[in-house]
Order: sequence, then C-alpha cells, then structure tokens
Amino acid sequence: MIKLQTFAEDFAEIRALGRRGVLGGAAALGLAGASGAARAQAPKEVVLCNFGGDAVKAMTEAFVVPYEKKTGGKMVIDGSGPSNGKIKTMVMAKNVTWDVADSGLGGTGELGPAGLLEEIDYSVVDKNKVLSGFAYKYGVCNYMFSTVMAWDTAKVKEKPTLADFFDFKKYPGKRLMRKDSQAMYELALMADGVPKDQLYPLDVPRALKKIAAIKKDLLFWGTGAESQSMLRDGEVVMGWLWNTRATLLQRDTKGKVTFSFDGGLLQPGLWVVPKGNPAGKQVWVAIASMQEPEGQVKLLAALGNGPANPAAAPLVPAELKPLDPASPDNVKVQAKIDGEWYEKNYARTRQEFLDMIAS
Repeated sequence: MIKLQTFAEDFAEIRALGRRGVLGGAAALGLAGASGAARAQAPKEVVLCNFGGDAVKAMTEAFVVPYEKKTGGKMVIDGSGPSNGKIKTMVMAKNVTWDVADSGLGGTGELGPAGLLEEIDYSVVDKNKVLSGFAYKYGVCNYMFSTVMAWDTAKVKEKPTLADFFDFKKYPGKRLMRKDSQAMYELALMADGVPKDQLYPLDVPRALKKIAAIKKDLLFWGTGAESQSMLRDGEVVMGWLWNTRATLLQRDTKGKVTFSFDGGLLQPGLWVVPKGNPAGKQVWVAIASMQEPEGQVKLLAALGNGPANPAAAPLVPAELKPLDPASPDNVKVQAKIDGEWYEKNYARTRQEFLDMIAS
C-alpha cells in the first residue's frame, strides 16, 4: 500500500535530521526560561507544533524570536508532527497541548466541520497579510507551495503543456500522478481546456473521465521521495508533483529533469488551532506576529516555503524568486486552490478518485 504524505510531512522528510519534542527542542535550541516575576507578567505560553527536523530551527529564527521580543511572551516548538489523528485524539480527550499547528486543506476539511478546530479570529489575524483567497474559516495561510509538472528532457525535448500530459503520440511513456485527488483534478481539467480562473466548482465527473482515459499508463506516488525517484530513474517521462521535489530533481540531475510553474496549482500550508487550545486568545497574537514578511522571507531562505504575505515579495532575494511559488511571476501562471470547495467536497470526491484508480 502506498503511504500518503501531506506536503508538510514530506517537507520535513526532505529537511529533517531528527525530531525533537517540546522540551527537547527547547533545550537543544537554547530557549531560555523567564524568571518567576517575568512569567507572572508575561502572556500565556504558546506551543506551536510542526513536523520537526530543520523546520524547528527555521521557525524558531523566523517566528519564535520576533514573537518573544515583541510580546515578552514565550513560544515553544513541538516537532512531533500534528497529524489529523493526533489533533482529533487531543480534542476528543479534552487534553489539548498544542495551540497552533502546521496543517493544510486536508486538515481544515476533515477537522473543521467536525468541530475540532477553532475559527480563526480575523479581528486579530490580518486577512490583508495573506495572499488573496487563502484565509479560511478554520485555517489561515502560513506558507505557499505548488503542484507542478516536471519532465525528463531526454524524452521531452520542448516544454510540455498540460494537454501534452495526455498526448501519448507526441510523448510516449508512463505518466506520474499523486494518489490523491487534490491538484490532480485541477490539472486534468486545465489540460481538458478549463480556464484556470473557472475551475470551481470542480467538474469532478469530467476530471475523472479525463484521468481514467490514461489510467493504464499512470503510476502513482504517495510520498515525495517516490515522486522524485520515479522521475529520476526514468520510470516516467513526466509527472505532477510538489515544487519542492521538482526543485531537488532539477538540481540533482543537473537539469535533465526540469519543471515549470506554468499550469501549476498554488496551495497553502495552514495554521490551524485545535479546539480548546491552552493559550486561549494569545494564539491569535502569535499567528498575527508570524504574518510579518521579514520572518516569512527567512523561512523561504531556510526551507523554500513561499511567503504567504504579499508584502514579502520585494524582500525576496533575486536568486530565490524563480523557485518561490508565491512570487508574483509564478502566481500569475498558476491556478489557486479553493479551500472552501475542499472543505465541503474533499472527502467524497477524494474517495471517487481512489475508487476510479483502483477499479
């Protein structure tokens, strides 16, 4: 069975050298405790959960240090991985230890409607500091990533279009998709002629029909490492995968495998707040602090996550702009995912996709 990773899990795999828990991470990073008198006056401690590895150090520098300096409070990072299952278990048991977690539309879509997440307080968190369309009821964008098309230049001599993905006369050979409907539906519909700004509500039957027509020539990936190896090893001639893995392929193969943001799908990583978080309303102050563009540019430089705040664009170094999924030049050639549609439809339409590829 293919393991299905989230983007955040895969990114941690790319970067991680190890994982740290709350106490271990704080000690290893030298996060100093406040004195008793200072603690009495300071805001409640905020615990941020991500997927560990280098993301602990990067988010400490990008977010923790500025937040603590600005508020006099304390933020601690738990790198143990905020899966949907862990959040659900915490909330159901009324034993919530995290205040804010690194998640995505799969998290808001499953946990939000089930009453397991707090609604984002946009009287404190600023919608204007998020790229248009990526501030949702149960989650607010913390970074951007994309699903893009990558190809083997030894077999595909010219830059292919999304329509070329389905043209086996022009480009013979296997194709690669993720074993999940998110982004696969959108790219298939654009390949079938749907304009990128008219995708939603998704025509799921049309997308399924388009993909089913080439099913015998498709291979599916569940982890980012699988998507990378299948293209690198020549098992497929082109594939749809995350921009982070495509960037690694381009670098590691010295351009033999390359990619483009053209026709890609821009997607958000999201801050979510488990229902009954221990820091209460202080979490909104922390999330608002993490919206500042300077910290988000630090995160881009350290990890490759595109800034969520449009005001970060002028601060991005020139050498990073081509690899930034949220740069203005890359945003304008991509479609934007619709989080509200996914909140209402993801569970059902994902299962339809899985049933089709299994039949």
